[in-house]
Amino acid sequence: MATQTALIIGAGNGLSASLARLFAGEGMQVALAARNPDKLSALCAQTKATAYPCDVADAAQVNALFQAMDQQLGHLDIVVFNPSQRVRGPVAEINPDEVKQALLVSCFGGFLVAQAAAQRMLKRGSGSILLTGATAGVKGFANSASFAMGKFGLRGLAQSMARELSPQGIHVAHFVVDGSIRKSGDDPGDDDRLDPDAIARSYLEVHRQHRSAWSWELELRPWIERF
Repeated sequence: MATQTALIIGAGNGLSASLARLFAGEGMQVALAARNPDKLSALCAQTKATAYPCDVADAAQVNALFQAMDQQLGHLDIVVFNPSQRVRGPVAEINPDEVKQALLVSCFGGFLVAQAAAQRMLKRGSGSILLTGATAGVKGFANSASFAMGKFGLRGLAQSMARELSPQGIHVAHFVVDGSIRKSGDDPGDDDRLDPDAIARSYLEVHRQHRSAWSWELELRPWIERF
C-alpha cells in the first residue's frame, strides 16, 4: 500500500503536535504549516516532517502551500485545519479591524484550505478534510463575539462541505473540542482538561471510518464536565 500523507495547518506545540507524532508513528509522511515554521524545528526532527510558512488568511500563501504539497507529497490523504484567532472584549468596544482579522483566520482561512484540499482530493475520489472547532461553534459566550462568529462559520462550512463532498468520496469532519486542552507541563491527571494525544487519536479514528458509517461531526469533552 502507498504511504499515506498528512498536512497539518496551524501547527504548534499542542493538539497539532500530538497529531503530527501520531500520524508519523502510523507510518504517514507528515507536512506542517504555520505562520512561523521556525518554531517547529524540534517537532520536525521528532516526526521527520517538513515545515512550511503559511498565513491561512492570505489566499496566495495557501495556494503556494498546496502547490508545494503537489511537488513534495504528490497527494494528500488528510488535511487538518487547526488555526484560530480571537478578540476578547465587550461587543460595543472591540476593534472592528481586529475582529475582521480574526474572522479571516478562523473562518475564511478554513474555506481557503478546504477548497484547495477538495480540488486535489476530488481528482482521486478520496481523502479526509478535518476541521478543528470549539465550544464557541455551538454556543457563543459573552465578550467572545469574534471567536463565536469564526467557529460558527467554520462549523457551517464543514456541514455544507460534508453534504456536498461525501457522495464524491471525500470525508469532511468537524471536531467540537469542548473544553481546554492540556499543555506541556500540565498535570497529566488533570481531568478538567482534554488530553491532546487522546484528541489526536479521535481524529485518526474518524479518518479511518468506513464510508458506510462516516461522521461529519464529533464532540470531545472531559468526562467530568457538566453539559
